[in-house]
Amino acid sequence: MRGRSECPVFVSQLTAGTEVTGLQPIRFVPGHRHHQLWAWTMRGMKKYRHVIETPNPGKWELAGYEANLPISEKSNPITRELDKADPVQIVQLLKECDAEIFQEEDEALLNYKRLYSESVLKTMIDIISKVQEVLKDPDNTLIVLSGGGTSGRLAFLITVSFNKLLKGLGQLPCYTYIIAGGDRSLVVSQEGLEDCALLGIEELRKVCEGKKKVVFIGISCGLSAPFVAAQLDFCLNNLDIFLPVLVGFNPVSMARNDRIEGWHSTFRQVAERMQKLQESHKAFILNPAVGPEGISGSSRMKGGSATKILLETLLLAAHKTVSKETDISEKCLLEILRTYERAHKVTYTQSKKIAALVKQAGTSLQKKACVYMVGWHTLGIIAIMDGAECIPTFGADYHDVRGFLIGDHSEMFNKEADLIAQGSQFAFSQEDFVKMVLPSLTALDTVLFLFTLDGELTEVEKLVVQVKEKTSNVQALSHATVGQYLPATLKKLFPSIISIMWPILFLEYEGNFIQKFQRELSTKWILNTVSTGAHVLKGKILHNHMVDLRVSNSKLFWRAVSILQRFTGHSQARCQEGLLKTIYDPEVLSDEIRSAELSKHIAIAAEKNQVVPTTLLCLLRNCSVQEAQVRLDTSPSIRAAIEASLNAPGRKRGADESDPTGRNM
Repeated sequence: MRGRSECPVFVSQLTAGTEVTGLQPIRFVPGHRHHQLWAWTMRGMKKYRHVIETPNPGKWELAGYEANLPISEKSNPITRELDKADPVQIVQLLKECDAEIFQEEDEALLNYKRLYSESVLKTMIDIISKVQEVLKDPDNTLIVLSGGGTSGRLAFLITVSFNKLLKGLGQLPCYTYIIAGGDRSLVVSQEGLEDCALLGIEELRKVCEGKKKVVFIGISCGLSAPFVAAQLDFCLNNLDIFLPVLVGFNPVSMARNDRIEGWHSTFRQVAERMQKLQESHKAFILNPAVGPEGISGSSRMKGGSATKILLETLLLAAHKTVSKETDISEKCLLEILRTYERAHKVTYTQSKKIAALVKQAGTSLQKKACVYMVGWHTLGIIAIMDGAECIPTFGADYHDVRGFLIGDHSEMFNKEADLIAQGSQFAFSQEDFVKMVLPSLTALDTVLFLFTLDGELTEVEKLVVQVKEKTSNVQALSHATVGQYLPATLKKLFPSIISIMWPILFLEYEGNFIQKFQRELSTKWILNTVSTGAHVLKGKILHNHMVDLRVSNSKLFWRAVSILQRFTGHSQARCQEGLLKTIYDPEVLSDEIRSAELSKHIAIAAEKNQVVPTTLLCLLRNCSVQEAQVRLDTSPSIRAAIEASLNAPGRKRGADESDPTGRNM
C-alpha cells in the first residue's frame, strides 16, 4: 500500500526481548523476526542502544586539538603508541578506531555531525528520493559514483554490486563509476591523477553523454580531491541534468582551501556552493564525522569503510522501497546501519586469529618477502584495493602486498583492455596469479585465501594445493552461514582459518545483498588491519604517522610537510625547503625550482623512495641527503632510524613529543 513508512526488516540476527527500563521501542512491520532498536527517552544519554560498545568521545573532538588540521588528517589519540604495539594490541587499537564510525554526537563537545545524527539521516532520505526517480525511470538516466584512489575503487565495487542487483531483477544497469586514472588505478596506485581537475570533468562528460538526468555522487573522504571538486562544479553549472552529491568526512569549514592547479576554484568554494543549494534539494553534502584514522590521514581505513556503509545503506534502501512502493523512513535506515555495526562485532570476535595473521604478514615483510591476498568474486576486489593502497600509504613496492580476483570478472570493468596483458604491475586475475606469481613464490611469502562457503570450494582447494608446494605460510578467511561447514579436505590444508559465521537470513531479493555487504566490510576491516599491522611491525610507522608515505599528489605533499613539522618543530617554510632538497637531490635548489608548480615537484618525488624519512633525518641532524640515506640503509628500520635521530643529544623537541595539539609547551 502506497504511503507506508515502515521499512521491511532486512536482517534477523540480533536478540530481541531484553527488558530495558526507560526505553521506548522503535516498531517495525509486524510478523518479522528482528532486533528491536531502542530509543533513549532520558535526556543526555545515547539516543540508541548500540550493537557494539563504542569508545568514549576522544580528545580529537576538543576545540583546541590539532586545530590547524581537518578531522581526516588529525592523529587519533587511541593509536598514539601504535608503533610500540604487538600484534594483539594492534588489532585491539584498530578495532576501537573502527568502532568510532558508530559513535553518536556528544553535546558537551564540538558536536560534529555523526553517522546517526538526525541531520545525516534526513539528508540520506532526501538523496534516496532523488535516486528513486532514476530507478523508476531508467531510460536516459544514470547514477554515477566517482573518486580517486580508495574512493574510486569503492565507487567501482558499489557499482558492480548494484548493477548485479538490477540484473537479478531483470533490469538494465543504471550505475557507472569513474576513477581518476581509469581502470588501471583500480589495481595500481596512480594518486597523481587525483589532482587533475579538468580530467575529472572530461571523464564525467564522456559517461553522461546523452543522459537527461544524472545523480552524481562524488566521493572525497577529506573533501580535498581536485578531480572530484571539478566534477561537482560541473554538475552545479548544469543543474538541469545533474544532481550533485558530495560524500566525505570533514565539515565543509575544513574542506581543502588550497588553490587547485590549472583551475579556478578551491574544494571548499565548491562545497560552500553546494551547502547553499542543499535547502532547495538541488545539491547534497553527506559528511558525518567518523574521527581521525588509526594511521593519520589513511582514509583507506575508516573513511573507506564509512563510504561503503553510507552509500550501500542509502542505495539499498532506495531499491527496497521502490520495489515495495513504500516511503523511506529514518527507522529503515537505522535498521540497515545496525547490520554494519553487527558486522564489526562479528568480525572482531576473531581478534586472536587476526593478530596471528598480522604477525605472519609482518614476518614476511620484515624478511623482504611478499603478502598475497587471493579472493573470490567481490572479496577479490577488496583484496586488490588493500594491496594497491599500501603503495602511497607505506611507500611499499607494488609487489609487497598484492590482491587477486578469482572468478568471472566480465562486465565489471569500464575498459578491461587497460588491464589485460599490461605487465606484472597490472596483474590482478586468477590467470595472472597462476602465471606470474605462483612460479616465483618462496617459502617466506604469505598467501591468504578469501572465500565464502557458498562458492566453488573445489577451485579453492585446487589453488591452495598448488600454493602449498611453494610455501607453508597459507592462511584462510572464510565466511559461512549457520549450518555450513568447511569440507575436511580443504580444512586440513590450512594451519589456521579465520572462520566468520553469519546467521541465516530470511529475506527477499534486495535484502539478501546486506549479508554480501557485511562480508565485504568484514573482509575489508581484516585486510586493512593485517596490511597496516604488518607495516607497523616492519617499522614503517612512527607513533601513528605514515612517515614513509609516497609523495605522489598534492594532498600527500602537504601531509609530508605536516609530518616534518610535527617531528622537527620547524616552520612550514623550512620543512618545505627540506623536502624540496631531498626531492631534487643532487641538484642544487634554485629560485626557478622553488617557484615551480607543485605538480613538477610531485612528478619527481613520486619516482623516489624514502623521501619523507630522508628529509626528516636531514632536518633532525642537520645533515646531507647522502648521510641521511646511509643512516636509513644501515638502520634496522625506518622507525629505528628516526627514533635514533629524535633522541640525538642536543636536539630540540618537536611538536609531536611535546603536546598533541601541535603547540609547543
